[in-house]
Amino acid sequence: MMNALSLVIGLFALALAVFAFLPFLGWANWAIIPLAMVGLGLGFLSGKDAGRNLNLVVIVVGAFRLFMGGGII
Repeated sequence: MMNALSLVIGLFALALAVFAFLPFLGWANWAIIPLAMVGLGLGFLSGKDAGRNLNLVVIVVGAFRLFMGGGII
């Protein structure tokens, strides 16, 4: 159950992260990364790895986007 909830949160955060890759919307990653961290926490509580790995990818993508945009853009 926790893995399924983690996957749902991860897919939602990934959809938002794709949206935040547009120019001038990088600031949205400041909300996406904590959302993915919640999913990551739920993924750690489950016995499977899929939700945890998805949320790790979303966090890395969001952090990279923030790094490339200087934290704002």
